Amino acid sequence: MAENCFHPSIEGGQHGAKSLTQFLDYAKKSGAAGAQPSCYMLQSAKGFKSAKEIREAFAKAELSLDGVSTHCPFWVHTTAWTGSPTVRPFIPADVAKKSPADIEKWAEDYILRMLDLCAELGLKVVPMFWGAAFGWEVATGYPWGFWAGNGYDFIKEGQERFVKKTAKIRKHANANGQYLAHEIHPGTAAMCADDFNMLVEICDGDKCLAVNADPSHCWEGEDWETRFLKVGPRIYGCHVKNFVIRKGQQLRKIEAGWQKRAMQFVDIPSGDLNMVRYVEMLIHVGYPQRFCQVNGTKTAPLIAEAESAYRDVDACSTNGIQYVRDYLCFPVATGSFEDGMGA
Repeated sequence: MAENCFHPSIEGGQHGAKSLTQFLDYAKKSGAAGAQPSCYMLQSAKGFKSAKEIREAFAKAELSLDGVSTHCPFWVHTTAWTGSPTVRPFIPADVAKKSPADIEKWAEDYILRMLDLCAELGLKVVPMFWGAAFGWEVATGYPWGFWAGNGYDFIKEGQERFVKKTAKIRKHANANGQYLAHEIHPGTAAMCADDFNMLVEICDGDKCLAVNADPSHCWEGEDWETRFLKVGPRIYGCHVKNFVIRKGQQLRKIEAGWQKRAMQFVDIPSGDLNMVRYVEMLIHVGYPQRFCQVNGTKTAPLIAEAESAYRDVDACSTNGIQYVRDYLCFPVATGSFEDGMGA
């Protein structure tokens, strides 16, 4: 009998107003079999909750622990050097008053402690994304090519900066047998598949550099199939998320309001992307087998991350979890449909 290699799960970043217990209760009631809390849900007055406390919370909720979302501290770590205020929402107020170098050091320490907590919890895949290591000029992606000139070379400098700034974290992750699953994403250190492969190359093929697949960030030229086939062997994590593109609008227009943007994240069933095809691609590149092998699990999570400018976040996420459960966690073929023809 064909077996299902996936189970429905939920990302916790959009549910930061909830405590860990509240988030897990919500996930269970919504139909999830697992959950991926944000790192902030695991914080306590003394640092982080103990591994024992976290395990007990998941056991009580009857949910599997499918990783910890650490996107925000990683963003802070590789972006702080720019002096950008975009790091402030993700750090304590007293830390935000410090110098960029001190903020970076704080983020590095936070990440190293979080990696050790994940190791204690038996988690080998750490979903995250690297920040603006190449600077904001390069992050615009604009094809004017003013990235090198008299006395500067943003690409070369960025490569050297990335290797140096991430060295300690990568060494720690490797020592723990962990994979840092970068979500290829506009504005980060790797905005497309070629960017990510470049990071791997400049870090001498470092094993810990992995990918967290998310098709909702493939909205400007590189489609999700092209992107993830290029980095397939390094996909160790995934999110299930969708978007719509409003035709005739500039994707990079200066607009803060979600409801007015050309690209909008939406509920999973109604977006522009075919989620079934996306999951088939994940199977094709070996994501479920890879995840299960390194984590010692029987199934891999399909982690719903549903956002909407119009729909209540809890309602949108509940709908996403149930869509993943009902339509994407299907029995996987063990052979060709042609095998039984003419029998």
